[in-house]
Amino acid sequence: MDIALTKKVLLNKRLLGVEKISLIYSFLTAILIVCLYPRMDHPMQMLVERLAIVGITLALVFIGSWWPSKFTTLVRVAFQMSLLSYWYPDTYEFNRLFDNLDHVFASWEQSLIGFQPAITFRVNFSDISWSEAFNLGYFAYYPMIGLVVFMYFFKRFQEFTKVAYILVGAFFLYYFIYIFLPVVGPQYYFPAIGFDNVLNGVFPAVGDYFDHSQELLPNTGCDQGIFYELVESSQAAGERPTAAFPSSHVGISTIIMILIWRISRTTFGALFPFYVLLCGATVYIQAHYLIDVFAGWVTAFPIYGVVLWSYNKWFKQSESKLMAFSSK
Repeated sequence: MDIALTKKVLLNKRLLGVEKISLIYSFLTAILIVCLYPRMDHPMQMLVERLAIVGITLALVFIGSWWPSKFTTLVRVAFQMSLLSYWYPDTYEFNRLFDNLDHVFASWEQSLIGFQPAITFRVNFSDISWSEAFNLGYFAYYPMIGLVVFMYFFKRFQEFTKVAYILVGAFFLYYFIYIFLPVVGPQYYFPAIGFDNVLNGVFPAVGDYFDHSQELLPNTGCDQGIFYELVESSQAAGERPTAAFPSSHVGISTIIMILIWRISRTTFGALFPFYVLLCGATVYIQAHYLIDVFAGWVTAFPIYGVVLWSYNKWFKQSESKLMAFSSK
């Protein structure tokens, strides 16, 4: 192997920014598991799973170092992004140990608005056309994430790992909030306190109720349609009583729209109706209080700014060289 090729191989042994923050998040949450070990449900399993994530990440880095290409870069990024479906319910394993705070947020909602939009919205727009429109918007969240990642992969490969870092970094910041802020949203809290209390504007504290209960709000309004079934299936597979405030669906989708705006105004215009439906759907399907939506909007911009700043400060220079070589 000549010197030039050796240098290129060594260059590509570096961890991507998105891999580094994943390892940092794994390490920090592992420390938290150790600190809370006696109180947690299955701490050893969680630690072993983190070791597996570290092992697979390093194995992919090794493969990418000897075969630096667009494909291996895509595989490395795809693995880290696929882990988001693991990290999200993982937040429940921590916040279930703390007393629930939904009584505070539901009371704020009642004081500010005078009613619970999560109930009123669904009741007044219950026919199948509205139901399918909002469920389509909610389900569009997942394709929107994939779309923005692949748009940068195919159209601006030099910024591909940067965009992955921004998205994963933003998710991790929201997840840290969820770990220490146990708010579950109407779909869990309302069944726990009973609908007589909800209709009368009475929101009692439930303490550690969600440490041992994951009961979802029964179906209301129209319970038919393709997108209704898709949303129900996705919630059944990965939903937990966690992550209500602020709404990461709103926050992340706002960041996605910022990234889309930077690459294609036409695509931005085409996605905007789905974005509006998505934001409304978070309340319509009773996953969030309306104040969660506002908090999602408000937090999206500083979170975007923080992760972009951290990328430019720590990873931009090294990754620009790596991406230039991998694109050849």
